[in-house]
Amino acid sequence: MKIAVTGKGGVGKSTVAAALALLMAGKGERVLALDADPDANLASALGIADGERAGILTVARQKALVEERTGAKIDGYGQVFRINPEVSDIVERFGHLHRGVSLVVMGAVTAGGSGCACPESTFLAALVRDLVLRRDETLIMDMEAGVEHLGRATARGVDVMLVVVEPGARAVESARRISAMAREIGIADIRLVFNRVRSRSDEEYLRTQLSGIGVLGVVPYSERLIEADRDGIAVTDALDPEVLGRFSAMVAVLGGQ
Repeated sequence: MKIAVTGKGGVGKSTVAAALALLMAGKGERVLALDADPDANLASALGIADGERAGILTVARQKALVEERTGAKIDGYGQVFRINPEVSDIVERFGHLHRGVSLVVMGAVTAGGSGCACPESTFLAALVRDLVLRRDETLIMDMEAGVEHLGRATARGVDVMLVVVEPGARAVESARRISAMAREIGIADIRLVFNRVRSRSDEEYLRTQLSGIGVLGVVPYSERLIEADRDGIAVTDALDPEVLGRFSAMVAVLGGQ
């Protein structure tokens, strides 16, 4: 199962990705979690302590490795470099195992602009392709607000894209845009996760505004989740039985595909 989790920044992508990863790992699945959001928060949502987080290496920052594998200098211009660099050992080298979830923090290209044809972006794109198309673990990708990390070739390996959305016009518009882009690159199964829903009217608003897109689950607003984020507690440890049941139901649906 390959799951991409996306949505507007700040809507709770990392919360959803971490909850699914921990619950799936708790069922005995081999789970790989990829933090592909430049504003990396997945380690905290998984409950990895500050001291441990400091020791997790970000793949995109490994300049010597990127240059070795692509055959090009990161700061160079007009270079020829390998478009299919070797990445099969990255999970073993950089993965951090926590509660049955192997976390890889990908990071982002910091030079040359988003989407640049540079060694770093080529290396990261190759890593995503390898994780989606060649590895057999359950993969959960916490992505930035879009589909930038997924090319058309990679998209065919994604089983489902979850678009996290909270009640609000900007989050809704972002969800529409992301869903449209995902369809354009060939992702067939796109589902919504409503997050921070305070009332029936919130849920009705989202269903009306985003009609035509399937809904995987509805997560009520939870002060305990906010406190968990503040205190660095794993999201599943902060969930009350009702909210935990909502996430468990999502896992059951995804596992039944």
